Amino acid sequence: MYPIYMHEHLDFYLNYLTVEKGLSKNTLEAYAHDLRTFIEYLEEQTKVRHFGKVERSHVLDYLVHLHEEGLSGKSVARRLVSLRNLYKFLLLERQLKRNPTLNIESPKTWRTLPDVLSIPEVNRLLEVPDKNSPLGGRDRAMLELLYGSGLRVSELITLKLQDVNLTVGYVKPQGKGGKERLVPFGESAQTRIKDYLDCWRDKLDKKGNRHTLFLTRAGEEMTRQMFWKLLKNYSLKAGISKVVSPHTLRHSFATHLLERGADLRSVQLMLGHADISTTQIYTHINKEHIRSVYERFHPRA
Repeated sequence: MYPIYMHEHLDFYLNYLTVEKGLSKNTLEAYAHDLRTFIEYLEEQTKVRHFGKVERSHVLDYLVHLHEEGLSGKSVARRLVSLRNLYKFLLLERQLKRNPTLNIESPKTWRTLPDVLSIPEVNRLLEVPDKNSPLGGRDRAMLELLYGSGLRVSELITLKLQDVNLTVGYVKPQGKGGKERLVPFGESAQTRIKDYLDCWRDKLDKKGNRHTLFLTRAGEEMTRQMFWKLLKNYSLKAGISKVVSPHTLRHSFATHLLERGADLRSVQLMLGHADISTTQIYTHINKEHIRSVYERFHPRA
């Protein structure tokens, strides 16, 4: 039995759709199914027993739950529309005072995550650039930092010298909307960047560029297209059959952290996601990894 308030609100809404809107039986059943599924989720996963107590975070968690259950972005989007319409109605009828579904992005835009590189694949990729040349030294530093910090490619190529603190091991990229954040990176990236700065950057700085961290052969800021082309060539030389893009390394960064026990909130902050629901799409990969470990090592698997 559904909680009384939810049950009453749902019946009130379904009656409105039948009498006032004249919806067909099939459409009405679809609405009823969508909303009852949401109520069941609240009963099983939360302590919420009233539509008025639902928070935006509950709705986001529910959408991610549906996605993890295998529903397509289109199907999840339909469930969100059903919830939005319910809350609009209850607000108009003065049954509730707020709408937790406001400003939630439609899950239609959710895309399948690109391939994630394994750790051996990452290691092979990072060893490909020639460490004894200016461009190879630069590229080794860029790849190490990209994988070691999860930066967006746009953040990587626009880094300034003052954005990197080698002593502490932090980089300060400028993300979407001009928002800055602090992201740590490890000793490997630290070593590669230091080698690049000590040995190679001055050889590339043909125009007196005292600001941009990673310079092209002409001493200018690199473009996204240039880095994509470099990465594609290096992945082919590393014998990686997957389609590798800068975002692949970003996804690999997040996935490998979660596989080793990092909490979702910390990964969200490092990636610069404004909403943790964006980061939660990585959790299904983490669950698949846990399952594969169980099947590999448990004697009764």
